Amino acid sequence: MGVRRAVVGVGVTFGLNGVAVASWFARVPAARDALGLGAGALGLLLLAASAGATVAMVSAGVVTHRLGARRAVCLSAVGVSVGLVVAGVAIGTWPSAVVAGVGLFLLGYGSGTCNVAMNVEAAAVERAVGRTVMPRFHAVWSLGTVVAAGLAALAAQLVLPVTAHLAGVAVVVLVGTLVAARSYGYGGDAAPAGAKSGVLAAWREPRTVLIGLLVLVLAFTEGSANDWVAVAFVDGYAFGPAAGAAVFGVFVATMTLGRVVGTVALDRWGRVPVVVVSMVVAIVGVAVAVLAGSPAVAVGGVALWGLGTALGFPVGMSAAADEKGRAAARVSVVAVIGYTAFLAGPPVVGLLGDHVGVLRALLVVPLLLVPALALVPTLRPPSR
Repeated sequence: MGVRRAVVGVGVTFGLNGVAVASWFARVPAARDALGLGAGALGLLLLAASAGATVAMVSAGVVTHRLGARRAVCLSAVGVSVGLVVAGVAIGTWPSAVVAGVGLFLLGYGSGTCNVAMNVEAAAVERAVGRTVMPRFHAVWSLGTVVAAGLAALAAQLVLPVTAHLAGVAVVVLVGTLVAARSYGYGGDAAPAGAKSGVLAAWREPRTVLIGLLVLVLAFTEGSANDWVAVAFVDGYAFGPAAGAAVFGVFVATMTLGRVVGTVALDRWGRVPVVVVSMVVAIVGVAVAVLAGSPAVAVGGVALWGLGTALGFPVGMSAAADEKGRAAARVSVVAVIGYTAFLAGPPVVGLLGDHVGVLRALLVVPLLLVPALALVPTLRPPSR
């Protein structure tokens, strides 16, 4: 019963983290209009959340080591909720781009810290369960983003003020995460006073850094689709905005499906062969999506792209946390390296798109995936 409660608790944490992040991104257009921001100023505002997440990735390993996974998740939930409320007030009640930026920094920091801590607990729960469950936790995160997007669309349709919407989400996320964290207990308790976190040592471990580089490429593969696939199909295949959004929905749906059912393949055949096959599927999917010429076939390529992207990121997190005693430090290092893709991906594809078009620019994804196949053997559990 303890393991089952922990599985549910970790799953709820993942889902609520996805809800918090997606709730903000779904209200970006409203924030732009309320604050009267141009494209450049809006980009700087969005950078505040990314900056918070980046700082969190650097410090989250130490925080999780010092406090333990449960307390780190609870503390991060407070940061996420306060950030949502501050951003909501600064957008909908007393408009201020500077205050909104402060709120988004807190949101990014809290979400990033939660990401490391909940992955540490998830990996420990996975070991206790005795079979692969990490991808399903990440699938719940994806489902949380879908639910949040739907609720945000409903809030906009009902003309619900941004302040009320984000404050309501903040309350749900805070209470839900605090309750869910009560089931934690497998990811380790707070470290004794004076005990070293091991983060600096983890940066000197070849296996940890190589896993991070693999996760970097896989995160770039996922993030490129999140940021650009809808635009690519609007520009490259003359889709309308609604149809472009539907193509993005195809990617998210197949990626979520892959994370739900892929655990069976991982338990049967192991990490290395399954991730190799999934990366090859992603390579084929991106190539088909870009080069097919036929819109219908190209959408099929997007479906393969999502399916092939599903397992790499969560499996990388599991591999980083193979040894419980050093899980927090190693997950933190892998997260810092991997999440760089979400900062670098949008401008890289955008700059290439200025020269060859956004659709053709997406071919950078398979160009990175092919050499990254050589890094997959690092996912094997270390010998005891």
